[in-house]
Amino acid sequence: MLPDQLLNRSSKGLLTVLDVRQADEFKAGHLPGAVNIPLKELERRITELPKDQDVVAYCRGPYCVLSFDAVDMLRHKGYQAKRLENGLPEWKLAGYPVALGAA
Repeated sequence: MLPDQLLNRSSKGLLTVLDVRQADEFKAGHLPGAVNIPLKELERRITELPKDQDVVAYCRGPYCVLSFDAVDMLRHKGYQAKRLENGLPEWKLAGYPVALGAA
């Protein structure tokens, strides 16, 4: 999914953007509208995510395993989950907007 499509669908409430990094990393910068549930808390907090829409998970970059693990867990629990190919560093470098602070 292209970044513009992700932003558009997220802003319309058509998908959930899931940041699986630690809370301090999330506060320092995240994709607009993202929900922060660190991977180590995901199984316990999974019901906070809507099951009736796609979830797009991301983390620190294309080689960060956190988002791979999150997508596996979500799919196992019946969610329609995808992984954002790049992470926040690549998002910022491409010039896309970044939100600061807690959600």
